[in-house]
Amino acid sequence: MSRTVTIDPITRIEGHLAIRIKIDSSRVVKAFSSGEMFRGFEVILKGRDPMDAQQITQRICGVCPVSHGTASILAQDAAYGATPPKNGRLIRNLILGANYIQSHILHFYHLAALDFVDITAITKYKGRDPVLRDLKKWVKGQISSNVIYPAAPFLPRYSGKYIQNTGLNILAIKHYLDALDMRTLAHKAGAVFGGKLPHAATLVPGGVTEKVTAVKIAAYASMISKLQTFIDKSYLTDVGEVAAAFPEYFRIGKGCGNFLAYGVFPESANNSEKLLPSGVVVGGRLRSFDAARITEDVRYSFYSSSSGLHPVQGQTVPAPHKNGAYSWLKAPRYNGTVVEVGPLARIMVAYLKGENRAVKKLVNGLLAKLGRKPKDLLSVLGRHAARAIECKVVADRCAEWVEQLVPGEPTFQDFTIPKTGRGVGLTEAPRGALGHWLEIDDHKIKRYQCVVPTTWNCSPRDDNGNPGAVEQALARTPIANSKNPIEATRVVRSFDPCIACAVH
Repeated sequence: MSRTVTIDPITRIEGHLAIRIKIDSSRVVKAFSSGEMFRGFEVILKGRDPMDAQQITQRICGVCPVSHGTASILAQDAAYGATPPKNGRLIRNLILGANYIQSHILHFYHLAALDFVDITAITKYKGRDPVLRDLKKWVKGQISSNVIYPAAPFLPRYSGKYIQNTGLNILAIKHYLDALDMRTLAHKAGAVFGGKLPHAATLVPGGVTEKVTAVKIAAYASMISKLQTFIDKSYLTDVGEVAAAFPEYFRIGKGCGNFLAYGVFPESANNSEKLLPSGVVVGGRLRSFDAARITEDVRYSFYSSSSGLHPVQGQTVPAPHKNGAYSWLKAPRYNGTVVEVGPLARIMVAYLKGENRAVKKLVNGLLAKLGRKPKDLLSVLGRHAARAIECKVVADRCAEWVEQLVPGEPTFQDFTIPKTGRGVGLTEAPRGALGHWLEIDDHKIKRYQCVVPTTWNCSPRDDNGNPGAVEQALARTPIANSKNPIEATRVVRSFDPCIACAVH
């Protein structure tokens, strides 16, 4: 007997996402992903000075503002013909890299790990750590919940299978608390050159406004070193432990199996070389990326604008009462194909290209340790593993980039805003491929369009009825108890959705 279950909202993600699943014979047979609000950033930007864009678009999201700021200044670089000097390029990478690290740590420990860790195991804790002792009292109801707020997201929760090993649970809870400090440290590292985080103040077309000093280099390097230690000794290890405890999640949440990456962290002045390269994987084959093949369908979206438009012609015309629509997200497609974006997409593209030896070595090492094959990465646990691997790759490279800075050398190239112009900024947010398309007329913004990672992943069906990446990943997911559909939430959270970005 089939049953429809609605999870509204999905908690522990950014923004308001509703998932509706149809369950038959204890498996999901159909899924619908719905973004539930409209914000209108693209409308707000019309008629403004182009230099407002990198600050306004950073307010799309407090978790990944640097990515939006980066995409905006890349679009303006193209429109103005500005090329950042080496220091400017490196500092952009360092700010974005720090934002990646905090975002990945946040996602695993504070948003996703709670689906696997048993908080009640803390009642058996016998150590002397004062925080863990207070947490034990809180779980047992002996002290008020406001005494140790960071633990509150663990409860209430769905009933289901959690890690069985008491010691491993307690260690994971300890790392959960440690990760709060690590995320703060990553924010501080980004603020060394970003001025502040969230919402970096120093990102501008032509480079950055911050100067390079020996003191700033030393401060950033020290913080990154501590983050590297946490990633190596805690993050990677904990992901491996979860994978060992829940091997079935290497078979759950495969999704469409197609991947898209724009590439990120330029290693050269002309952006021809990147730490994580661009590419498209369709049907297991790696292909070159072509931005002209991006379109957005709106048949099932609350917009009255034309469907199938490239972002250069993109429109943002809300239609909240549109018949047949069920989401405020559009449906981006690449050459008409559903693709997944994010850490797994970037790692798959980099792994298949084989140019980044660190990625190849880390992926092969993890797969060997877990007794898995590359195809097993197309799963819930594969997404978590890819995110952890990427976090290490980025942190290790940040430690090298900061040493390449030269105090006193320029960080910015001057420019003139043209009367008319166009530019596109393609980069990668922690959650996936991010593009900003800018058109200028009479020195003002005429058109601004954003296609963001979660729009790709959590999109509704397209004009041909093809489900989006998350909708496909939910299909065939086993649901042990329809009243406690924890399996479905684990699939969705493995994508690290940000609906605040997607409904910009």
